[in-house]
Amino acid sequence: MIGVQDFCGHYAWTFEYIRRTFGEAALQRYWSEAIAFDSQSHAWERIRDKGLEGMEEYWGHTLTREEAGYTITRTGDVFRIDMHRCPSLGFLLDSRLQPYADYCSHCMGWIGPVAERAGFTVDHVHNHRSQCWWELRKKGALPRENEAREKAGSGCVELAPDWKRGEHHRYCDGRRVEETEDSGPLPGRTAAGPAQQ
Repeated sequence: MIGVQDFCGHYAWTFEYIRRTFGEAALQRYWSEAIAFDSQSHAWERIRDKGLEGMEEYWGHTLTREEAGYTITRTGDVFRIDMHRCPSLGFLLDSRLQPYADYCSHCMGWIGPVAERAGFTVDHVHNHRSQCWWELRKKGALPRENEAREKAGSGCVELAPDWKRGEHHRYCDGRRVEETEDSGPLPGRTAAGPAQQ
């Protein structure tokens, strides 16, 4: 059995090998099929069967075991993770190993499809410096704007002094959107929730 640090390196090298050999579409398929519903089938089953509670069980256990720097916040409609120090990307950066340049996107590559199939949608931002945040909510839920972010308080990674460093990738309702100058609300949101059509 390989150790977690070796696993992180092999994971990143595998991503780059698939991308270079078979193309970006094949890598996306690897994440959305092999990782989402095979490698992470235990996460899929918990989220499918228990919703927000299953998310808390899965990530609470997993991130604690990985010794991640994180906070979890739950409201009635939203499950939020603020990742202050991703252990796998942190290890890769500390070790100067970065064979696949967009390593952070693999999380959205598997979590997005799991959430979608379980009836949830995802808002997410990562900065490629081992920091990110996630908000998952039931499709159609209209939580109050920034409720989970405000409830996270000082645990909100967006308040970290180094949050704005790095290249930010943003996802709204599970889809990649262009990053704006600030780190304010995601596009299409109003103070009451998603913009009405």
